[in-house]
Amino acid sequence: MIKIESLTLQRGPLRLLENANLTLHPGQKAGLLGTNGAGKSSLFALLRGELTPDAGDCSLPADWRISHMRQEIENLDRLAVDYVLDGDQRLRAIQRQLAEAEQQQQPTRLGTLYAELEAHDGFSADSRARTLLAGLGFSSAQCEARVGDFSGGWRMRLNLAQALMCPSDLLLLDEPTNHLDLDAILWLEDWLKSYQGTLLLISHDRDFLDAVVEHIVHVESRKLTLYRGGYSQFERTRAERLSQQQAAFEKQQAQREHMQKYIARFRAQATKARQAQSRLKALERMELLGPAHVDSPFNFSFREADSQSSPLLDLHDATLGYAGTAILQHVKLQLAPGARIGILGPNGAGKSTLIKTLAGSLPLIAGELKTGEHLAIGYFAQHQLDSLDPEASPLLHLARIAPQQREQELRNFLGGFDFHGSRAEEPVLHFSGGEKARLALALIAWQKPNLLLLDEPTNHLDMEMRHALTVALQNFEGAMLLVSHDRALIRDTTDELWLVADGRLTTYAEDLDSYTRWLAQFRQQQAQAGADNASQAAPKVDAKVQRRLAAEQRQRLAPLKKAADKLEQQLEAAQQQMQEIETALADTELYSDAHRGRLKELLAKQADCRQRIDDLELQWLDAHEALEQLQAELAES
Repeated sequence: MIKIESLTLQRGPLRLLENANLTLHPGQKAGLLGTNGAGKSSLFALLRGELTPDAGDCSLPADWRISHMRQEIENLDRLAVDYVLDGDQRLRAIQRQLAEAEQQQQPTRLGTLYAELEAHDGFSADSRARTLLAGLGFSSAQCEARVGDFSGGWRMRLNLAQALMCPSDLLLLDEPTNHLDLDAILWLEDWLKSYQGTLLLISHDRDFLDAVVEHIVHVESRKLTLYRGGYSQFERTRAERLSQQQAAFEKQQAQREHMQKYIARFRAQATKARQAQSRLKALERMELLGPAHVDSPFNFSFREADSQSSPLLDLHDATLGYAGTAILQHVKLQLAPGARIGILGPNGAGKSTLIKTLAGSLPLIAGELKTGEHLAIGYFAQHQLDSLDPEASPLLHLARIAPQQREQELRNFLGGFDFHGSRAEEPVLHFSGGEKARLALALIAWQKPNLLLLDEPTNHLDMEMRHALTVALQNFEGAMLLVSHDRALIRDTTDELWLVADGRLTTYAEDLDSYTRWLAQFRQQQAQAGADNASQAAPKVDAKVQRRLAAEQRQRLAPLKKAADKLEQQLEAAQQQMQEIETALADTELYSDAHRGRLKELLAKQADCRQRIDDLELQWLDAHEALEQLQAELAES
């Protein structure tokens, strides 16, 4: 188990944890929550052995294998599937040793290593790696592409696949859903539900946490508090605790005020001085309860548009795609003020293509797009974070689009996005992904859009900012199209769902829960279609003939398999005999003069047994080689 006792953890002058305690049992799945800078990533580093406690203790079993999702990629020339396989370091070590043994022509060592490879499930490793990549949205062709050919978000998917590929007893995942779309998240949920080890997960996706974890570890006030249940249960339980804390705080404040008035009134009177001193000491001993600070640092809204058009957009019989390659065809849509639409669809179906086309950054292949006279688009996409001026501050970014506004008004607006004081004047260069996303949203909110086109706006945003964005979108008066993997955001801010699939855009009449089932059926149909295509491509063989051929093959293989099995049994018996001899030779009394004859006899048996084991291993290897060669010949025929 993971056991943290009286732990103090400090990074530089900042104390992250103080006298913290936590116990996690094997197989438990827990979400790790806390504000930015609370110490979540440092706790991960502590569990990986990269940090040591400043006080207290953090212990976990010495033989536990730990896997974690890396945040960087070093070798850009590796093929994607090879990079994922690199996550299984033991597999790679066995493969290196096999290559050495083959080069040095060491048959005995080869037999041992192949047995170890089979025990490690190494023969299916390539298939498992490709399955992971497919689940995370990679095509078969992308599995063979260089890591350096992928964008930053897809590289993070490769890091996630590599972490999942590693056999582990403890899996540490830091924001694994940040760069995933909804169908990849649903696949990851299923994978993590079946994971047998201990899971510690940092995430700001409440639906994902509810689906995967059964405990929440909350980092707050330099303590670790364990809550039972998923995120929704954590919110309810914590709200109740904070309510009780607030009531206790208010009651204590009233007691303190009463005692202070008594002290001030009677301290100078000799007859009452002793009672006053007693109350003063009680006041000093009283544990100071803090008020429940639950207010979010974020409080903003989208400024109301000056004018509206109806409709805002009208797309007629359009073909959408890239460089002449059609992705969506016969698209018809009309957006009126107040429309609130969530876009669903499997990975690669064309959701971002639709958003980019409506935003004007991707030209139509065919069809017609009409825009309203007063259309004002607010477009958020991940590439916009990279387009921010790294040398400019949030204040300068906003001043560039609002040069006539007073600085204090700009500062007040940025404060709603938690850019206060000097932070509003610092260059964006060293900002985190979450801070850049907040700034991009601030620039959109300032410009008074009447149509929001939002493509994954919650990437990098923490729980508090996601909540503030949800409230702002609920109060937004204009129209909105939203692509997001955050199901809570879709559920709370949209009135209608559209589905992008099979090259078409259609209205989706069901809810998000039904979409999860639809997506599972869609995947199954895609897999079945692939299997049907493969079977159609293969020549058809009469079933009766197939059974006869299979029987003939088994008959030809049987003698070789029987010989290999017999040699394996003999080898096991010889190894058992060798173990008994070595146990006897370990007796120290055997080396006295009185037992010299017995020692000589055992040493002779040891030499004979070692020679027999070597001979049997060579015969076993020859038998297996012959068996595999015949199997290959039969498969080709």
